[in-house]
Amino acid sequence: MKFIYRLLATLLITSGMHSALAENVLVIRFSHVVAPESPKGQAAEKFAQLVAQRSAGKVRVDLFPNSRLYGDQEEIAALQMGNVEMLAPSLTKLKVLHVSEFEVFDLPYLFADTAAAHRVTQGTIGKIMLAKLDSQGVVGLAFWDNGFKQMSANRPLRKPSDVAGLSLRIQPSQILEAQMKALGAKPRALQFSEVYSALKSGAVDGTEGPSSNFYTQNLQLAQKYLTLSNHGYLGYAVVANKKFWDGLTPEIRSTLEGALSDATTFANESAEQNNAAALESIRKTGRTQIIELTADEKSAWHTALAKVHHQAQGKIPAELMANIYRETSGSATSASLR
Repeated sequence: MKFIYRLLATLLITSGMHSALAENVLVIRFSHVVAPESPKGQAAEKFAQLVAQRSAGKVRVDLFPNSRLYGDQEEIAALQMGNVEMLAPSLTKLKVLHVSEFEVFDLPYLFADTAAAHRVTQGTIGKIMLAKLDSQGVVGLAFWDNGFKQMSANRPLRKPSDVAGLSLRIQPSQILEAQMKALGAKPRALQFSEVYSALKSGAVDGTEGPSSNFYTQNLQLAQKYLTLSNHGYLGYAVVANKKFWDGLTPEIRSTLEGALSDATTFANESAEQNNAAALESIRKTGRTQIIELTADEKSAWHTALAKVHHQAQGKIPAELMANIYRETSGSATSASLR
């Protein structure tokens, strides 16, 4: 069924491109795996709107959310082959481009808050990291926030020991595997589009992610408890096919860069609001109990996951980790993990 849907989507894309060529409109295919109403989905929509306005209709961004075109395991290869022009994959996915630096964002409690994250993603470190993608046929354009991850299951998770024995969904990542094993859980890598059905069927016991993803994927129908652990940062990199990007006229590239800059501001300002609104919506459904940790309970989670930073040495360049620790040195969280 998924194959048929994607075949139809491809035919529609091809038809739309022929129509656009006849109208002398540049079409940019922007694929992503989350819902349109999620922070990333809203940011992509904002970008498309700004491009349409500022190009006076000469450029059109066609959005393909919810893995309608490509899923987690396919989208980056599709970008490299030119089957889509733009993506906004989660940062851990970029390791398939042989840029191990991006797995640093999977480290638990790397950032105490969004401001600490921005000192990295919006600063010199972030620019250097995005530039490393060029050699893989990909242009790194911007970082977008989603927010901080929470832990969910069908039993209450207050102490790290409560996680022991559970099968928990993660994105494919050695760092995330180490994180779950540090808690005594059994990590299972699944595509984002498979999470709901896996939880509903009991194939996995729980998952991690921002409240916005939890709500927009209807996970409140499959999970009884959501612990506000804030244990990890989830962000995205907006990337483009290099051949496509380098082939743009200076005028169009400038228009796209300006639109993306404003869409990035929108994305990063609204992510926290979207997560707060999603959390309230989850609470109102009455299906999922929200667990707020005490200071002592939070400290226990920090202690249990500190070892993952030490285990990451050798997988992530030491200089990068040192630079991020230095950039976030004002963070009590960062300091406690060194």
